[in-house]
Amino acid sequence: MPLIKIKRYPNRRLYDTSQSHYVNLDYIRELVIANQEFQIVDSKTDEDKTRSILIQIISEEETSERQSLLTNTLLKRLICFYGNDNQDYLQEFLEQSMSAFIEHQDDILKLSSGINKNSPFGLFSSIVEQNMNMWNKFKTPGDKK
Repeated sequence: MPLIKIKRYPNRRLYDTSQSHYVNLDYIRELVIANQEFQIVDSKTDEDKTRSILIQIISEEETSERQSLLTNTLLKRLICFYGNDNQDYLQEFLEQSMSAFIEHQDDILKLSSGINKNSPFGLFSSIVEQNMNMWNKFKTPGDKK
């Protein structure tokens, strides 16, 4: 699929140049869900605004009536990593963990529904353990905990 270029105008409106029409954040969210590559740029400077729009979508999802994904505890812990020596490690760990989770989520659901003796919590603990093993591979002897 080709890259979709979306322009963000000063009035905060978003314009999909591939389809020649204005779009909203729900449209951008659907592009993400469809795994469609896109880039959002400032209409005047061509500066990449994709990240700020994605953060805006997450913020709206977190404050909507739907169940929140990011707990206060998790948000506080993430904030502590900004500027921390381990920020790059955490970023890599989170990206790889999310990719592994997405890749194996169907298997996890099959296991949790097919085997009564293994609780979903037990399966989740196994995933966490695998992630921690992956994290430990990145750590060097001088790294702080």
